[in-house]
Amino acid sequence: MHYRSVADLNDTIMRNYHRLPRDIDLIVGIPRSGMLAANLLSLLANIPMSDLDRFVEGKTLTYGVTKKWVGLNTEAGDWRRILVVDDSIDSGRAMREARARIEASPEAHRNVIYSAVYGAHDKHDGVDFIFEVLPHPRVFQWNFLHHRFIERSCVDIDGVLCVDPTNEQNDDGAEYERFVSEAIPLLRITQKIGYLVTSRLEKYRSQTEAWLKANGINYGQLIMLDLPSAEERRRLAAHGRFKAEFYKNSDCILFIESERQQAETIAKLSGKPVLCIETQHLFVPDRLSLPYAGQSLRTLIRRAQRARQVGIYGSLLKLAVRHSLGDRLLRSLRGHVRS
Repeated sequence: MHYRSVADLNDTIMRNYHRLPRDIDLIVGIPRSGMLAANLLSLLANIPMSDLDRFVEGKTLTYGVTKKWVGLNTEAGDWRRILVVDDSIDSGRAMREARARIEASPEAHRNVIYSAVYGAHDKHDGVDFIFEVLPHPRVFQWNFLHHRFIERSCVDIDGVLCVDPTNEQNDDGAEYERFVSEAIPLLRITQKIGYLVTSRLEKYRSQTEAWLKANGINYGQLIMLDLPSAEERRRLAAHGRFKAEFYKNSDCILFIESERQQAETIAKLSGKPVLCIETQHLFVPDRLSLPYAGQSLRTLIRRAQRARQVGIYGSLLKLAVRHSLGDRLLRSLRGHVRS
């Protein structure tokens, strides 16, 4: 599975911006996800942007007071070349619908380039420009909460669906019971969740189920840790192992975990990918696989290369690689950092 965060999206745009024509006058985003890419491009290039609805009406979005540049104050008559962008392309339906609307509008005579940041192939029908080839299966930070694969996933509760308890609340007593019953919701997953897999203890099942119902969370099964106390759970260090064992024996394709250390443990013990909410990284079991060596490490390397500051970041990169991936991969990466 391939995962891209908002930071990865920005890096992809930065790396490929030079490939675009330099005379683009307007960037048009295809709602909703395409607006994120369009906004990043517009800010980078400092040129006007619009959404699809406004564009077919010959309008742009307003700009902030800190960007009072005459080039942002344009009208339809000033537009010579327009870039229409979506975050990704799969079947191409959204792009075809956007093209059809533009071709049926008063702006049909414009010189329009159609693009997507991520595509399964380097060429797609009806698209002129793909920023990065990203094959399936893939998921993005900005859409995973609403993706159909959620029904084939294990999802943590604390730190994902609700905030984590404070140290005072985590007393395995009256304060914790109050927390479980009144926890503040966090991420809103709109699809049915296959399995909720939590290291909460079984004795808090009724309060947990009541909270899930009150917050309209649709799920298949609730899997809880059957131990007598939180003290026993800590003594056995059971958090990650318990989740990994269930995940490994299930038909799920992804685990969504709140905390980094547990995410790494689950990925290692289950042999399956784990998406960490804390770091927005996808952890995979093969720690020596270069394509999956870690989103943060690849981001550091790309930024260091782009800034021509490898010398400054060299020691930091070596420590990060050696700590998380080992000396073998460090030797493999040396050539990549220098290139």
